[in-house]
This record gives sequence, structure tokens and C-alpha cells, in this order.
Amino acid sequence: MPKDYIPRLFDKTLEFSLKSKGAVLVIGPKWCGKSTTSARQAKTIIDLTIEETKKQYIALAKASPTIFLQQGEKPLLIDEWQEISFIWNSIKDQVDKSGSFGQFILTGSVTDKKISKESDEKHTGTGRIVRKMMRPLSLYESGESNGKVSILDLKEGKFTPCFSDKTIEDYAYYICRGGWPLAIGQEKDVALQQSIDFYDAVVNEDLFSLKDIKLRKDVAKAKKLMRSYSRNIGSQCADSTIINDISSNDDSFDTKTFDKYTLALERLYVIEELEAWNPNLRSKIAIREKNTRHFVDPSIAAAALGVGPEGLFSDMNTFGFLFESLAIRDLRIYCDTFGASVYHFKDQTDREADAVIQFRDGSWALIEVKLTDQEDIDKAAKKLIKISNDIDEEKTGKPAFLMVITKGVAALRREDGVYQIPLACLKN
Repeated sequence: MPKDYIPRLFDKTLEFSLKSKGAVLVIGPKWCGKSTTSARQAKTIIDLTIEETKKQYIALAKASPTIFLQQGEKPLLIDEWQEISFIWNSIKDQVDKSGSFGQFILTGSVTDKKISKESDEKHTGTGRIVRKMMRPLSLYESGESNGKVSILDLKEGKFTPCFSDKTIEDYAYYICRGGWPLAIGQEKDVALQQSIDFYDAVVNEDLFSLKDIKLRKDVAKAKKLMRSYSRNIGSQCADSTIINDISSNDDSFDTKTFDKYTLALERLYVIEELEAWNPNLRSKIAIREKNTRHFVDPSIAAAALGVGPEGLFSDMNTFGFLFESLAIRDLRIYCDTFGASVYHFKDQTDREADAVIQFRDGSWALIEVKLTDQEDIDKAAKKLIKISNDIDEEKTGKPAFLMVITKGVAALRREDGVYQIPLACLKN
């Protein structure tokens, strides 16, 4: 029996995008549910993953793009559209001619170079085609977060204390299982296998499948990179740190090779690094602008390191960084629903906020993520207050809120005004 559909926060994002743009390009890693979610809002589906009909569709698209795009009722979903990426301009032209919204949904697990931000070969489709990122499920979507604390409510100053029944053992499992739809509701061994299979597919096949990134197939090298990247999750380490880590056992891994592998991982939506936030500070302290290392889902790092839920307890430092990565994944999913962006902050004195939410109205929030005890949570709260006090409110405005995300059971507003919230209480 097929599994029941798990409602996604992205459902409303896609629905609104179809009401307001001629076409929607849904991007994100494979297995995150793009096709299933998109199919629910499509009236006609062209599936380019089926080998029996794929060649016929490609031949028709080449011979007559107009006829190809006029098939069936709209919205027309083209699944894994990058197989016919040459049709991009035809889609844009079709949208222009009709002037109608909600005509096409394009899904893909690979960024096509011809329409990437760096490319000027084709019109980007701005104003006609909107791109929306879909990720694996958040804890709220998978039913593990009770959703009693809304980020938007915190922004408006609305909060009611509450509790979570999740334990540190639960979070260890959520990290290793990930948010893959196929894993949700399965027995633990089956659920945990999904992220391992995703990782295996990346290092054995996907990395070497991109036609314009020429990587000689070397699975051992791919695994070394993924392991080293995983060991540096949550850090702003230099590329050279990872290269040197790999090169200690592989002299052939140089900067050029690293760049090609990481570009391929970005194009496959496996890596999703967190950009630095650059506010106006009262002090003259410089801000570090390196990205923070993250995968699109923390389970990829756990699979690369070969560690399961029980194994995380043998290295609490790694556990902490992966818990942070889990929180970043969820914050990104929640913030996407209302158009906010997530960044990180770090200055040259190493004052740091693991996440910064930049809302559309210009307001902002500082967030730290702590897996450890109350003493560390208290220190994190004090640090957020100090950072906030050093930000020039006349230019940047006051913070909407300060929050420490924890593994704990109680969601509360501390005496210092900082929210202390279990990750399994959050929603958008």
C-alpha cells in the first residue's frame, strides 16, 4: 500500500506561486518529495524519469517545443525537467504569450548550468518563472515538533510557555534519520537506511553524473571529501582545512579538485551553506564573511561519518554541531513560508550567533543552538544580548527577539528577555 501523503509547508508556497507567476521551478535534493508535492497541484504530468517514454518526450520537445508545452490541462508538471533544459526559453516565451499564471511546474534535483545565477547564456526568467527551494521535512512536518511556538508569533511578541516531551535520544535519532519522506513512519532500521542510501547514491553515482563537471569516477575520493566536510559541519573553516585533511591521505586532492566536487554537491542540492549576516555595528569590529558549512539535511553528515543515533553519544562535540545543523534545516523551512532569510553571524572577536533571521520588513532575530546544559544556555543568552547591544539599532532596527534553541523540555521566556525554546516546540 502506498504511504499517505504527508502535508508539507511547501504546499501553500507552491499554491501561491502558481497564483502569482506563469511557471514555478521547484528545486531541491532528490527524495525530498518535490515530484509528489508538485503532482498534487498539477493537472497534467510529464515524467522524464520513466525510460520507456523519456526518449519520445525529448524527441517531441526538440522537434516542436510549442506542441510539447501545449499538452493537456494546465498546470503542466515536467518532472526532472533538466533532461530537456533546452526548452527553458520556450517555456518563458509561452508564459509571455499567454499572460496567464499557473501554467507550468518544473521539478529538478540538479541545477542546470544554463540557467544558474552565474550564467548569462539564457534569460533567467525573472518575472515569469519563480524558483522555490524544497527541502526534506522539518520536525513539525514529520510530527515530532508539537508546533506550540511559532516564529511569526515570537516576532509579534506573542508567546505562551509550553513543554516538549522529546529527549536527547530522540534528537539523535532525528539527526540520523533525517527528513526524508520515505523514512517517516517506518521502523527505525528501515527509516535510518534511507539517509544511508541517499549518501551512497551521491558518492557512487550522482557526483559523477553531471555532464558539464568532469569528475573522474573515484568513489573513495568522494567519500573522503564527504567525511571531511561532515567533520566541519557548523564551522566557517577555510577550504584549505578540508583539503589538508583529505590530502594527508591523498596527495592528489588539490584546490581545483575540491572546487569541482563542492560545485557538483551544490548543483545536486546536497550542500547548502549558510551565508554571513552583515549588520551595522556600533563598534569597529570587523565581521567574518565566510559561509557556515551545512548539508541540506544533517542525516547526510551522519551517513558520511558512518555514525548512528547511539554513536553520536561517543562524540558530543560532533553531536552538538549536527544538532545545530538540524535546527538550521528547520529554521530555513519555516522561514521560507513567510519569505524570511536565514544567515549566521560571527565577528573577529569570535562572538557568534548560529542563526540570524532576516524578516522581509527589515526586522531580525538572533539565535543560538545549544545541545548542552543550562550553564551553556545561560552563556549563549548573555552572548546574544551583547551582540544585540552592539548592533546599531538606528540603522538596523531593534531585534524582533533573541532565542536559544535547546534539547530541553520547557519553552520559556527568561528574565533577561531571551527565549529558551526546545527545537521540538517550533513551527513557522
